[in-house]
Amino acid sequence: MSRATLTLILVLLGSAAVVAYLTMFTVEQTQQALVLEFGKPKRVIKEPGLNYKVPFIQNVEFFDKRILDVDTSSQEVIASDKKRLVVDAFARYRIIDPLLFFQSVRDERIAGSRIGAILEASLRRVLGGASFAAVVRDKREALMRTILSQVNQEATPFGVQIVDVRIKRVDLPEANMQAIYKRMQTERQREAAEWRAEGEGASRRIRATADRQVTVIKADATGESERTRGDGDAEKNRVFADAYNQDPDFFAFYRSMKAYEAALKAGDTRLLLSPDSEFFQYFNSSMGKGASQGSGGQGSGGQGSGSQRDQAPAAPPEAPQGSEAAPTPGSTAQGSPGVGAAPAQAQ
Repeated sequence: MSRATLTLILVLLGSAAVVAYLTMFTVEQTQQALVLEFGKPKRVIKEPGLNYKVPFIQNVEFFDKRILDVDTSSQEVIASDKKRLVVDAFARYRIIDPLLFFQSVRDERIAGSRIGAILEASLRRVLGGASFAAVVRDKREALMRTILSQVNQEATPFGVQIVDVRIKRVDLPEANMQAIYKRMQTERQREAAEWRAEGEGASRRIRATADRQVTVIKADATGESERTRGDGDAEKNRVFADAYNQDPDFFAFYRSMKAYEAALKAGDTRLLLSPDSEFFQYFNSSMGKGASQGSGGQGSGGQGSGSQRDQAPAAPPEAPQGSEAAPTPGSTAQGSPGVGAAPAQAQ
């Protein structure tokens, strides 16, 4: 093959490649195309694939098939109850008619501006007829559906479909927010004060009931203890009485010994008593005063032969209440020796 032939083939291949490049074009899956001839629409291509055009005469405009969004700036809206609101919303749309879209708005930038203006106007109309509580809490979903319907109806001539409209934020202006915050704070403080007062009243009632129950329980316990103590004292007296009846002489002797133990304690104990005092009956006789009287009677009149256990015992002696008593004949003060005197100091 000659060199000229090879050059010709290469030129033909290059020309074919240039013609193919100028003639063929590809539509992606996320795109749709509009073929224009001298600026006039010729055909709409919505399916992806390889397509052709007449070079230098026709050109192609591509449009996105995906969902596009329009975000508006924050704006103030006056609700039906005369409250000012700061609203921030956005919309999502899809191009469904590329030819109508190209004829009305030509590109996405102008489409976003036009749809944004429609969205702001619809927000003012719909939110202006609703109350603050409805916009913020009660009917927010219903209001967004109403706005979506109005915007979709007005944007249909642009060859687009409004997919969704959402209110991102509804706030009060900064000055109103501070005033409402203070009012809410005051209301919460008032409610807290009421709850504290109710709690204090309930605590006082509970405390009074508890104190009353404590008083009743203490009174019942005191009465029960007194009854138990009385029963114990009665039982003690019964036991003592039974023991006294079994041996009255021993019981009298035992009580005298306890009286001596209580009266004659270690230390400077001084007593001024008569020698024949009943307190010292067991000092003069181991059988006590009753025994000595019984033996004297037997020597003089012969009437003392009876047993002392058959006679009623004399009352047991009691310890003297004072540490000193008036001196009597036969006794001396301060423990001086005398007839029948008590010891000066008991150890």
